[in-house]
Amino acid sequence: MSDDSVAPIGGYFELELPSMRQLPYPGSAKFQSARAAFLALLRAGKPKRVWLPRYICNAMLAPLEEAGIECVWYDVNEQLEVDSATRIDIDDWLLYVNYFGICNKKVEKLLERYSPKQVVLDFSQSFFSSPVNKALATIYSPRKFFGVPDGGLLISQIPVSLPEMQDTGSLGRMSHLMRRLGDSPEAGYPEYKRAEEGLAACEPKRMSKLSERVFSSIDFDNARKRRRENFLFLHEELCAENQLAIDVSSITAPLCYPFRTCDKDLRHRLIKKRVFVATYWTDAVSRVSDEWADKMVRNLLPLPIDQRYGRKEMERLVSVILHQNA
Repeated sequence: MSDDSVAPIGGYFELELPSMRQLPYPGSAKFQSARAAFLALLRAGKPKRVWLPRYICNAMLAPLEEAGIECVWYDVNEQLEVDSATRIDIDDWLLYVNYFGICNKKVEKLLERYSPKQVVLDFSQSFFSSPVNKALATIYSPRKFFGVPDGGLLISQIPVSLPEMQDTGSLGRMSHLMRRLGDSPEAGYPEYKRAEEGLAACEPKRMSKLSERVFSSIDFDNARKRRRENFLFLHEELCAENQLAIDVSSITAPLCYPFRTCDKDLRHRLIKKRVFVATYWTDAVSRVSDEWADKMVRNLLPLPIDQRYGRKEMERLVSVILHQNA
């Protein structure tokens, strides 16, 4: 019988990955998902109520329901700022999303307006934005930026204990990553959907060994550089056509280039050219006005700018959008 308590030597090879790198935010607590990190934070801080933006996915509502904490909705305006009518009580928290990774300046203004000790920053769409130390907490979701099966990071001003249980389900959420690498995005899409559904449960667990190892092999400096370059190129080419105002003065390396358009056929045209763009937060449609849903759910295209791509792919993307030969 082998002794599982000692490291093995020999035997068959595992998947070869680059050497482990220093992970960003070394003081963060590593969970299996951002929503699990949020639930652990809620249980530690025990707020009376939490204010959530109506423009958000239901995934961040689930931890509140699990913790038995009341959710209060607030609106965000055209500039993606918290509506001026929003007033929170002393025992409340307010969660703000750094939308698309382009709202760094809005975060600064928010923390001047509300007590930082009551503000939770959802940086799921802004991995490369540094945590704001004076805020109550900052939450990250690495899998929105990298090819990892799961993971969530939490940096908190209040003590949050890591759970004893470690996630062991990562192997079941790897198949779409391997299929995309060895086949095509279309072939792996059903497995991607199943992997997302597999993270619906938000009971906190520690990040799996597999996810942490894959995560630690990523070239973060290159990813940051590529995303920033691609974003700025698209902005230069498309800002005149973009109905969403973007301040590029404080961007780091966003999730995507959010392009709002009235061209009803553009999404279909992009997909036909094998440019795949998500539709963010369709579950928010029932909470927002029809006008907001049209602008920010139905007509906003999160154009891919990630580290897999360079100038050639960005030029191809622009040519499709501007009806040029592609």
